[in-house]
Order: sequence, then C-alpha cells, then structure tokens
Amino acid sequence: MLKPLYTVPWLLLALLLWGCTPPVAQSYVVGGDADVGQQLIADYGCGACHDIPGIPGANATVGPPLDGWAERGYIAGALPNRPGNLVAWLMNPQTIEPGTAMPDLSISEQEALDMSAYLYSLR
Repeated sequence: MLKPLYTVPWLLLALLLWGCTPPVAQSYVVGGDADVGQQLIADYGCGACHDIPGIPGANATVGPPLDGWAERGYIAGALPNRPGNLVAWLMNPQTIEPGTAMPDLSISEQEALDMSAYLYSLR
C-alpha cells in the first residue's frame, strides 16, 4: 500500500495528464432539439448516403457513418468538431469544401441546429 506522502505526486500527475486530453465535442447545441433533428435527418434522406444510428433505413456507405459523432475531432476532415461548424457545414457544405460529395440541401439554420443536436447525441 502506498503511503499518503507518495500518493500526492501520482494524483497531481494524473490530473495533469487528464488536462492534456483533447476535449470531447460539446454534447448539446443551444437552440437545437435532438428529437426534431432526428426526424429532419430522416426527412432529408441523409440515410441515402450515411449510416446513422436511430434513423430507420439509414445504413448507406456513400458517406462516412455518423455513429459516435460527438466523439469525433473533425468535420469533413478539416473543421474542428464544434456545433457552430457543424451548423455551417449542414447549411452549405460546398462553401466549406468546394467539390465535396455532400450536397447543399438548402437546410435552414434552425433545421441545422436541430440536426446538429441529434448528431451530438450520438456517442
């Protein structure tokens, strides 16, 4: 058993290392409704390209699977995975990455907020 004097440095080291881990994406989107977003994702047909948990029939492999979205580091391989970036991506992906296979679906800002809220619920 370690004596209390020896445990303090280990606890400090653990706290320092914990502080060095990359942050997990924000798990909520201010102004977004995940339940509405889930339905919008189905309505817009996102499952025609993506495998998306919780969306019936969304098991395509054209685009990347969206499971574990909240744990991802980047959007489209370039943008830090943050709610504002995802909203912008959903609203107009061609502006962010010209030539991307992700189509511009004319998604409104509120729809993008709701869809983002659902995606960030995927862990």
